[in-house]
Amino acid sequence: GLEELDDAIRSAGGHATLVPLDLTDYDAIDRLGAALNERWGRLDAVVGNAGILGNLMPVSHVTPKVWDQVMAINVTANWRLIRSFDPLLQRSDAGRAIFVSSGAAAKCRAYWGPYSVSKAALEAMVRTYAAENESTGVRAMLLNPGPLRTSMRAAAMPGEDPATLKTPEELAPHFVRLASPAWNETGKLYDFPSDRVLAFSAPQ
Repeated sequence: GLEELDDAIRSAGGHATLVPLDLTDYDAIDRLGAALNERWGRLDAVVGNAGILGNLMPVSHVTPKVWDQVMAINVTANWRLIRSFDPLLQRSDAGRAIFVSSGAAAKCRAYWGPYSVSKAALEAMVRTYAAENESTGVRAMLLNPGPLRTSMRAAAMPGEDPATLKTPEELAPHFVRLASPAWNETGKLYDFPSDRVLAFSAPQ
């Protein structure tokens, strides 16, 4: 949890401020942006990592409540992060925005409807944001973690052996790399399973 993460950061000589937040409380995201502005006046990096799977079922059977919940967390909350934090990223010498996508955005598997749609929408939004910032110092990237040893993966694939999967700890250094001022790619997808940066291309 957050407390364990805080302890790990402190034991490594760093410091952190924990801010428990309901990402569907969009006004709270705005208040967080205002608090960051008051305290630091800028933001060097933002990572949109939170996501929910929803229920695996035919699109025609998905309830409006589940659909709205998935879109609220996977799409709208990330838009609100951009909306609230963009002024702070612009004030950084090298603002970096990283958002976690999924192979489901392109594969469109049966029964993964809300999740696939939400990740495809996220990719379009982040690519648009990147295009709007080509002439600024802000860089926006997507990251596909692939199959990881997480509770979400276990819920989606209960028969899978978790020992065959990479861990979030193995992925973490790549967030650091994409958040670095030295990182200059934008509007692309870092694919962790293949360790490649992939450009998006429109149909010819």
